[in-house]
Amino acid sequence: MTHALTDAWRHRVFYLFALPFAALTIVFGLWPIVLSVQVSMTQSATALRPDPVWVGFANYARVLADPLFVASLGRTLLYTVLAVAANLAFALAFATLLDSTVLRRFNMVFRLAVFLPVVTPDVAGFVVWRWLYDRSFGAVNAALAAVGVPPFGGIASPDTVMWAILVAEMWNHSGFYIVIFLANLAIRDKALEEAAAIDGASAWQRWRHVILPQLRPALVINGVYALIQFLKTFTVVVVMTKGGPSGSTNFVSYYAYQMFDQGRYGEATAMATILFAVVIVISVTAYRLGERGDHR
Repeated sequence: MTHALTDAWRHRVFYLFALPFAALTIVFGLWPIVLSVQVSMTQSATALRPDPVWVGFANYARVLADPLFVASLGRTLLYTVLAVAANLAFALAFATLLDSTVLRRFNMVFRLAVFLPVVTPDVAGFVVWRWLYDRSFGAVNAALAAVGVPPFGGIASPDTVMWAILVAEMWNHSGFYIVIFLANLAIRDKALEEAAAIDGASAWQRWRHVILPQLRPALVINGVYALIQFLKTFTVVVVMTKGGPSGSTNFVSYYAYQMFDQGRYGEATAMATILFAVVIVISVTAYRLGERGDHR
């Protein structure tokens, strides 16, 4: 009897502490999503009125028939693939380097340096990158000119703009992924590496077949987070490119923002809802695939 009462009290304490967070999630997370879906099914001119005109899925049909939206969705998916691959590869390589003895002397300095951009305001960081890429006085082209290398198109050329903002976002986000990888590296089983070394495995073989499999949890976490982060890329576009040049960085989130700014609320929220669905489907699929790999 006493044991049952104790368990009931523990459950009450748990719900007591969880209730505020659940309430915040519902009020500031789920409820705005529900309202957004509701607006996406109304006529734009009446969307913000108390009695809007309902149009069902007409806004979705209009959006999906818009070639600019289809192009922006494809552009968003392409950028996401490139950004996720580049960020995770760089973060994994740098975390492995920090975990090794190569940078032992200045290890803490490098860790702080790589994490500082994560806590730097996004807008401030991207403004600096915009100056760095400026073709007239930017430091990037000044450095290239000093060594006799042709100028970099940066954010002014459709051929290079996506790579330019990818580097800026890598600077901004990769520190977070590095910290996750370092945490996983710190708890790995080093006895397996010692056994592999005794058996004659090279450093590459130990990393590929012993260390990397143990980093699967960090790879799954970072992969899912990066997918969500880059599918909804917005701030870097607003600050650095405004969707240009020639629409090269007009991703779905920015295109929806433009529609909203024009008062086309129904279409804008329809775009946002479609992007939300894409984020959920891709993220859940990636997580499931990662979990399935853990159970092999």
